[in-house]
Amino acid sequence: MSVKISAIEPDEIAPASPAAGVDLEKIAAGVRLLLEGIGEDPERPGLRRTPQRVAEMYGELTAGMREDPRQHVVPLPGDTHDEMVIVKDIHIASICEHHLAPFVGRCHIAYIPKDGRILGLSKLARLADTFARRLQVQERLTSEIADTLYHGLKPVGVMVVLEAEHTCMTLRGVKKPGALTITSALRGGFRKDSRTRAEAMALIQGRSS
Repeated sequence: MSVKISAIEPDEIAPASPAAGVDLEKIAAGVRLLLEGIGEDPERPGLRRTPQRVAEMYGELTAGMREDPRQHVVPLPGDTHDEMVIVKDIHIASICEHHLAPFVGRCHIAYIPKDGRILGLSKLARLADTFARRLQVQERLTSEIADTLYHGLKPVGVMVVLEAEHTCMTLRGVKKPGALTITSALRGGFRKDSRTRAEAMALIQGRSS
């Protein structure tokens, strides 16, 4: 089976902007309370703009909540391909919904087109980014990417593998820096055919360090 493989660099994904519907003042007020709660003075020079900066940051990091991920799953007109496509090393950054702490890593997406339907490579990165920019758990994030691609494109099969480092585990609690969490979601042919699944995993894991 011939395979098309691509790696998406972080700067190929258009940065999200804070969207309408985010109450920046309410977030900023909460940040001021947090600063007071840990014994800081929100009015000291270094912190005066911090609540607004944090509010704007959370508006950006949760922009995917206000986007429809299905908009990225639109087949390219006139282009056809029937062999496996893999886009690997898609940088993702999300927020754990349990501690509001970031987790950062890489997403790898493989699919086998059906009836020639393919996506632009950047659309796979945008699909992952839309779901990542929400309050998340990694397990759900992996499944949401796979399900949306599988139901929207209707390919033979989809495989999504996500590896990430969670700051809620590396900076607090057990404090194990460098520990990676790896999750996968298999749909269609990848779930049914172990040889196809093994081929895709070998190609994903074959990246240079």
